[in-house]
This record gives sequence, structure tokens and C-alpha cells, in this order.
Amino acid sequence: MSCESRPFLPYGRQSITESDIAAVVEVLRSPFLTQGPAVSAFEQAVAAKVGARYSVGVNSATSALHIACLALGLGPGDQLWTSPITFVASANCGLYCGATIDFVDIESTTGLISIAALAAKLEKAEQDNTLPKVLVPVHLAGSSCDMAAIGALADRYGFVVLEDGSHAIGGHYRGEPVGNCRYSAITVFSFHPVKIITTGEGGMATTNNQLLAQRMAELRSHGIVRDSERFEQPPAGPWVYEQQQLGFNYRITDIQAALGLSQLLRLDEIVVERNRLLQCYRELFADLPVQLLEVPEDVLSSVHLAVIQLQQASADRHCQVFEGLRAAGIGVQMHYSPVHLQPYYRAMGFAQGQFPEAEAYARRAISLPLFPGLKTREIMNVTHQIKSLFND
Repeated sequence: MSCESRPFLPYGRQSITESDIAAVVEVLRSPFLTQGPAVSAFEQAVAAKVGARYSVGVNSATSALHIACLALGLGPGDQLWTSPITFVASANCGLYCGATIDFVDIESTTGLISIAALAAKLEKAEQDNTLPKVLVPVHLAGSSCDMAAIGALADRYGFVVLEDGSHAIGGHYRGEPVGNCRYSAITVFSFHPVKIITTGEGGMATTNNQLLAQRMAELRSHGIVRDSERFEQPPAGPWVYEQQQLGFNYRITDIQAALGLSQLLRLDEIVVERNRLLQCYRELFADLPVQLLEVPEDVLSSVHLAVIQLQQASADRHCQVFEGLRAAGIGVQMHYSPVHLQPYYRAMGFAQGQFPEAEAYARRAISLPLFPGLKTREIMNVTHQIKSLFND
């Protein structure tokens, strides 16, 4: 059975205002299209917004995850653990560094890493001398994981926490912004067009550690150092720079940063609107055999996604509903197929049955349209189409 069709109502869409356009045009008319003042201004604004000391802008959240892992010293012989319900980048970043990957199962109601599963896996790993060096908890759909519990386990078992907040800028955990790194070394955000705010493509890493920020800033630009006080050789002149490690061209442009700065001004109202739309879905789904992902009580979700789980659904039923919605012009998506069941990861030895909650989630989950500007009548149509499919 094919799950392909041509959606008309997308699951996500960027919101661009005249102010956004004016901000980009201003940079286009300036001397700097890249490596100029807009990048540092955007970094400082994001750091201030989330309550972190430092922020490093890059060309994607994948790049941010990669350089964050490198800055944390992840390498061959180390392990990185993450959720199986995430985009593949959350795991691939460890492979880029030569590390080994493993996964921690999720809570079925939230889609977030299960603290009970994590604690049990850590206890066994301590006995087997296979503890991870880095854990990447994923704030799925915009809801923060239980970071206090994860932080306590990190202190007990000695691993480092790298938050994948790609979905979660503008969200809060226990009344504080996601990205303040109270319980982690680094947090990563994404600014892809379907995310909460956008720079077209782009990402950001926040941290409270000056050395980590410095390492990431150098890694995003070929590993180059321009501070003469840190040179390893006497400079021949004021033009000299040194490449002191192998880095990458992961820079974000001033054009992107200008768009991000403008969008950041609307972040709070965007999150309010996304929560309003999610609540609209909740009310309309009250009598349907579907369940939206739960948001933990101590979390304000940024609501990147509206994910439903079909109750007691078979694989055929799941695909039937997915196909039916797309055939009706509703651009549903799947976030996400379990990473450990991707062919690349199966080739490493991962197999069906290893993470049963994640696999059960994938048999039931469908992401519905949700973005600023989505109309109530469009949400009502989505609900009507789902109801019709269950009545068939």
C-alpha cells in the first residue's frame, strides 16, 4: 500500500512578515552578507532570550550537534545515547565523531525519553563498563524532557548532556526557558522553515561554558584561531591566522541571522498561537479514537508538531488513515520512524523489538498540520476527515 499523494495543506509552514523582509533587505544593502555584525547580534539575542551565557550560530542544527559533540570530546571508543524517535541527525552526530550509538526507549504518552528506561539502562551499563560519554535527550514536538531527572542521572553516572532542542525554542521547563543549560552542557536549536522561528536553514548551540563556546566557534570555521595571544607560532604579521584543529565550513550568514533576529521578536506570540491551535485540536478530538501527545505538567511546549496516536491501530489501519488524509489534501507527516530500524542502523546490528515503546509509537503516530496562520476551519476539516476515515 502506497502512502504517497500530493498534499495541499502542509503540516508546517514558515511565517514571514514585512518586518522580516525589511530586515533581510537591510543586510543585502549592507557591506556584510556573511561574517558580519548580524551574526553576533543574533547569537547574543538568542542567548539572552533563553538565559544562556553563550550562543554559537551555524548553518544547521545538524552542524550544531556535530561541533557540540566534538567540543565535548566525543570520539572513537565513546558512546552516545539518544532517543530512537527523532530525526537521524541526533544519532548521526555521534557517528561523525567516530563514536558508537545506542538508544533509550521512550514514554508512550509523551514521545520523550523514558527516565525509567534510562535509569535501568545506565545501571546495567555501569555493571558492564559501557556507560555513555554523551546523552542527547530530544525535546520531541516542542516539549522538554525531564531535564532535572536527566541531570541527576548525569551527575551520578558521569555522562555529559547535550540537549536536542531543535523543536523547542520558546518552550519552558519548570518555568525556565529551554536552552538555558541548567541541566546540560550544550543545547541545540534548529531554524529550518517548519520550526518555531526560521532563518531558512540554520542552527544554534547555547552553553554556559566559555571554553565550549570558543571550541564550537572555531570548529564552525575550519578550526581557525585569529587571537594572536593563542597562536602556537610567532605571527609574521597582522594578517596571520592559525588553523589549530580540523574544522568545517558551518557558518551561518548575516542574511540568515537578520531573518532570525526579526523572527525572534515574535517568538513568544508564535508559541502562544501554536498552543492555541493545539488546544483547538484537543477539543475537537475529544470523541475520536486518537490521542495527541501529552505535554508534561511542568512544561510549556513550543508545539512544533501536533502528533496524534491512533488507538489500537494496525499497520494497515495506520497507513489507511495516513493515505486517506493525504488524498483529502491534508499534508500529514510521520515524526519519526525509529532511527534504529533505518537500514543504515540495522546494518550495525539494531533490530525490531529492541525498543518496543518507540516501535509501538511509530505504528500509531501521525503529525497533523500546525503552524501560525492555520485557520480554525482548516483544523475542523482535518478533524472531519479523520472522523470520516474512522467511520468507513
